Amino acid sequence: MASRLDLQKELEELFETTHVYFQPPEGFKLKYPCVIYTRRSGDTRFADNIPYSFYKSYDVTLIRKDPESDWVDKFALHFPMSRYDRNFKTDNLEHDTFVIYY
Repeated sequence: MASRLDLQKELEELFETTHVYFQPPEGFKLKYPCVIYTRRSGDTRFADNIPYSFYKSYDVTLIRKDPESDWVDKFALHFPMSRYDRNFKTDNLEHDTFVIYY
């Protein structure tokens, strides 16, 4: 099973940035464009009442100024066990959110 640090490294390599933040504290000064991810629930699969697989899940938010950026496509193609959630704009920044099982 991959660790959270493996996900951190993979996100940094995919987007060629070190601005990847795991559960940043309130008031933390972010540098844009960036990726924020937080832990979510997991998914356990059972067979004959015995768990046989478990995947952690994370909420991932891609934040950038350019609404035409290829980040959304890049993320969706790279992580097949992800689901696009929504887009919203705050403070002139585009936010796209995903749920990912990793």
